[in-house]
Amino acid sequence: MKFGITLGSVFMLTCAANAAIPYRVEQIDIPVQTSVSGKDDQALARMHRFYIGGMYDFTMWNNGTDGVTSISGRNTSSFDIVAGVRAFDIFRIEANYIRTSARWNEFELTGDTAMINAIFDARIGNLYRLFYNQRMVPYVGIGAGVSWNSADGVTLGDKISPVLSAMAGLGVELGEYFALDFGYRYMYMFSPDFDVISDFAPIGHQFRVGARVHF
Repeated sequence: MKFGITLGSVFMLTCAANAAIPYRVEQIDIPVQTSVSGKDDQALARMHRFYIGGMYDFTMWNNGTDGVTSISGRNTSSFDIVAGVRAFDIFRIEANYIRTSARWNEFELTGDTAMINAIFDARIGNLYRLFYNQRMVPYVGIGAGVSWNSADGVTLGDKISPVLSAMAGLGVELGEYFALDFGYRYMYMFSPDFDVISDFAPIGHQFRVGARVHF
């Protein structure tokens, strides 16, 4: 008896063996990496969204006259407590409480003032992206709020007064978590209705220094 293997037989055996082996195609997902190194233009807002701080205010108050009575403003000191949220690296919203102390030659005004401020930080985009930290950051802002007032030496008609402000300053960022703040704020208080002088609106030129902690 003779046995023989032909080329056709080999081809048929090979096809049968391949047909018996199942094939499975798997999809490989390649993760898309996002920047966590801090070298993009929204790094600070993403990594340190909130901050708190405090400020010392040296305030020069305006003089006033109504044609009958003249008053001279005096320099005073007061303090701020600030808390903010950073929406973007160049824009933040800040709330602050001010223990307002205003003084003139005839009387003194004390107020508890609450304000909301919109502040724009002047970060230089390309420089910031390259080095991550722009240490010196100028800023400008505007604010609005309400002051609950009391007065010594005079009668006060309106104990609650709206307040507006405009500000400018320089933040010096010492690393990721800590910044010094040097600034100026113009504060305008709508007339509290003093009995000794009519149509007098307190205006303060405030020079401020303080610090912020980012977290």
